[in-house]
Amino acid sequence: MIAVCFVMVSCVPCVTPSLATVGSRDRMVLPRAVRHGCSSHLAGIVVRRNDDDHDNTQADERISSSNNHSSMDAPRDRLAYLWLALAIVLLPFAIFRWTIPLAAWLYPVFLLRFVRTQPLLRGMLLVLLATVLVGEFALQGVIPIPGALYHLLIFGMAVIITLPYLIDRVLAPRLGGMLSTLVFPLAVTTVWYLNALLNPLVGTWVNPAYTQYGNLPLLQLLSVTGLWGIIFVMSWLASVVNWAWEHGFAWPRVRGGAVLYASLLALVLLFGGARLALFPAQGSTVRVAGISPSHALLDARDKQLSQLPLHTRKALASGTATPAERELFRQAFAPVNDELLSLSLKEARAGAKIIVWPEGRAKVLQEDEAALLARASALARATGTYLDLGMSVVLSHPVQSHILLNESILIDPSGNVVWRYEKTHVAPPDAATNVPGDGQVPTVQTPYGRLSTVICYDADFPDTIRQAGQAGADIMLVPGNDWQAIDPMHPQMATFRAIENGFSEVRQASNGLAMTVDYEGHVLAASDYFTTDQQVMVADVPMQGVRTIYATIGDLFAWLSLVGLVVLIGLALARRRKAGEAGAAAPITASPSEASPISAVPTEAVLTALRPLSRESIEAVLIKPRPTSGEPPEALPT
Repeated sequence: MIAVCFVMVSCVPCVTPSLATVGSRDRMVLPRAVRHGCSSHLAGIVVRRNDDDHDNTQADERISSSNNHSSMDAPRDRLAYLWLALAIVLLPFAIFRWTIPLAAWLYPVFLLRFVRTQPLLRGMLLVLLATVLVGEFALQGVIPIPGALYHLLIFGMAVIITLPYLIDRVLAPRLGGMLSTLVFPLAVTTVWYLNALLNPLVGTWVNPAYTQYGNLPLLQLLSVTGLWGIIFVMSWLASVVNWAWEHGFAWPRVRGGAVLYASLLALVLLFGGARLALFPAQGSTVRVAGISPSHALLDARDKQLSQLPLHTRKALASGTATPAERELFRQAFAPVNDELLSLSLKEARAGAKIIVWPEGRAKVLQEDEAALLARASALARATGTYLDLGMSVVLSHPVQSHILLNESILIDPSGNVVWRYEKTHVAPPDAATNVPGDGQVPTVQTPYGRLSTVICYDADFPDTIRQAGQAGADIMLVPGNDWQAIDPMHPQMATFRAIENGFSEVRQASNGLAMTVDYEGHVLAASDYFTTDQQVMVADVPMQGVRTIYATIGDLFAWLSLVGLVVLIGLALARRRKAGEAGAAAPITASPSEASPISAVPTEAVLTALRPLSRESIEAVLIKPRPTSGEPPEALPT
């Protein structure tokens, strides 16, 4: 990864010429950023008639420490808008729908380069505008929310993406050195974590770590740090490459930073490779089947419901439907429920010990729920299976304007109801109709390991799922229901929860990809609703999971990133204050070997005079007449 980035950008020369000398005896000592081609960082220049390198070095360090890293200035780069264009081209492939894993590593490299070479306000506004436009284009259909709320969510996502670049733009120049490369990854990790923590609407959607699905050695880091370690490793690459870029990719100068990052990435991948090779999922397995009703039955039910009079549908939603009107819905629901029971019996006879229904495909009126559960209980007793029913129950009367219960109900082989779990995190399209659950994730010990469940969107919230990891769950059952725009990315996201918490996961999703994975992320079985009419998924699932560090410590890495960012902010402020005090208190004196001092010149005058770069024009500005009255030279501007 590092080699790819270095090859792509190391051939680009610095675009601003550096100035090192004025003449054989009149030497201009510039801050380091200027001598390396970044002239707009210039904050002050000292000119001495002194050929002694030691004196020049001391003057250089004094100026650099106080003025070299102004957050309001930026090095010039004539190709800056090319880097912005490359970032915009890569960004749609690093968000959600059209994922290219490498794009998520590369676009921050170019976007960070653009931001660092632009004036603060202009650069940030252009980045924000670019991310808004890309989001509007790339997420159409992914977020099924109409009107102004959709555009507001896209703007919020753009702010989340842009904010770490703003933090880096302000802080990194004030810190300097390899330490400055930590600002961006700490900021990215912190911002995405706070978004997941404080935004219950979207959870971890469009989190950059999800783009790395399939890279199993890297994904094993989830078992230690969760999403946040992967985000940190990905985003640190961008700042390390930019730090090397600003040093002209001179290997003697960037070797330490490049080796440090390469070593970290190598350790992460070695850890993941060792976990996969030395500790594979093994031991006894249990046959698990996931079933979904056929397309034909679902289409027939939807057509039948859509043909009901509008006032009848509104009456059901408001709880005022008459018995005759409710009978119309009962007749529409029955064929799908009958098929789910029939398919369950078929899979049980084929040897399945655990059977999972998708989210909400079984629909039932509240007064009919007991009868459906009685039929399912009889089936479970007769076949000796655990039956996990994904059901939508239409209430007789709304609860706080919500008319549906979205449930996962587990029935054991004795016919008893083991749990009734109500979906906690309701996706935006269903928020107006579904009663939210209490967030308590159930677990139960069985002969096939400890089972647990959540429903679909719940799996996008790591804190919710970590309850199962802490309880030692071995198999997580996840009834789901997606739509085509988020297939297969959404079920792939659920894989991350399995690795984080050390359990195998059976996610039976209608209208999307049904998938079973073990606790290392290996796909054991999959069935896509859109490529098969009868969606049945059968897998032999390990009955024993593992304990993970993440299940124990949770989001500690994210909190450490937050603390680290706060420390860097404090350090930057302290350095700025110290540099300002030092610059104000220490005037520049003449070299002992010279009879008269040479005064300092403001930056603006120097930059104006550097056109053209002739000896005469430079000397005309840099060398003022010697004072005749013996007064001291002017102090260095701060």
